[in-house]
Amino acid sequence: MKRSGSADLPLHYGHVPPWLYERMSKLGLAVFEVLLSDYRKDEVIRRMSDPFWFQCFGAVMGMDWHSSGITTSVLGALKKVVNPNAKSLGIYIAGGKGKFSRETPVELLKICENTGLNGHELVRASKLSAKVDNTAVQDGYQLYTHNFILSNEGKWAVIQQGMNVKDKTARRYHWHSENLKSFVEEPHSGISGVNQGKILNLTSRLAEENRSGILEISHTNSEKILQDFARLILPSHHDVQASDVDLKRLGTLLHMTREVPPENFEELLLLKGVGPRTLQSLALVSEVIHGAPSRFQDPARFSFAHGGKDGHPFPVPLRIYDETIGILQKGIEKSKLGNSDKLKSVEKLHAVIAKAEENFTPDFSIDEVMEEERRNSWRYSGKTVFGDAVKPKNHNGIQLSLF
Repeated sequence: MKRSGSADLPLHYGHVPPWLYERMSKLGLAVFEVLLSDYRKDEVIRRMSDPFWFQCFGAVMGMDWHSSGITTSVLGALKKVVNPNAKSLGIYIAGGKGKFSRETPVELLKICENTGLNGHELVRASKLSAKVDNTAVQDGYQLYTHNFILSNEGKWAVIQQGMNVKDKTARRYHWHSENLKSFVEEPHSGISGVNQGKILNLTSRLAEENRSGILEISHTNSEKILQDFARLILPSHHDVQASDVDLKRLGTLLHMTREVPPENFEELLLLKGVGPRTLQSLALVSEVIHGAPSRFQDPARFSFAHGGKDGHPFPVPLRIYDETIGILQKGIEKSKLGNSDKLKSVEKLHAVIAKAEENFTPDFSIDEVMEEERRNSWRYSGKTVFGDAVKPKNHNGIQLSLF
């Protein structure tokens, strides 16, 4: 069974304001459309089953980069726009948080009426995945959200999350139908959450005798259970620190988008006129779409696309966010008409920056980068849940050269 990783998630409360939620939906749909065009439906399902990629996807959308709230917010925003377009996309999303999670079986049966898929098998998969993570894996987390992502060809992923109210952490569980041989032995594509020491895990192959016998309570060291997982450790601090990001990758991105004008790249001529700040966001969105799995180990880096709703690492730049969405949407429209040049330019943007990393040595202050973003936030219609960014007193309008 392929394991895609695990992550520690601090439990966050609060809400996503409408001004961000609407943009998350638009950007999410655009990313899905490009993924479907370039990589097809199976890859979309695989990405959604990857805890690392999913966290980066949420960060590039403007959610708090390490927050458990990414799960419900991203899936809610996606469901809002994906399902009305499901017939053309070939992708459906069922379930949700709380009472909506319990409606998953009914939603799946309705989807199967339109697709001809076996509804009873899919409902069984939904119920078993929830039962396993709530009962067979007794790790102190009570499930409160369950989403089932499905293609019209029958491939699926499950993303569900549990809460531990005692230590204020969350654990997100990812499932993937591909290569799934058993619901009761090593079924997960990844488990995201804080290591809680010893847990009861009757899905481990180590517990085969217990399952076949009287199912005695067996405590197995969770480190041994998860030893095959590449683990993403998300810290409890809310701010973004140098230790949270790959400085070489972030430094290359900032240098290429701020210091080297796109007119100098023949491959990027179709993006001529796009400012450095929008290019920075486009590059990170491009990486989410086209990046290799190894590039999603540091979700904090992706928050440098559109900031975070709580102001970390900086306020959400609404003007930049809207320009990014607009460029992707126009590219998608032209691609549907047979002209994919603009989307190819966005793809090449990631490739150009990734290649430049080979010979780049980081020499910058991440704190200065964030301070500059905050100081210029008013220029980009910056906004957080606390209000609009304001122009600093005596602002001289000069952008710092950080390299």
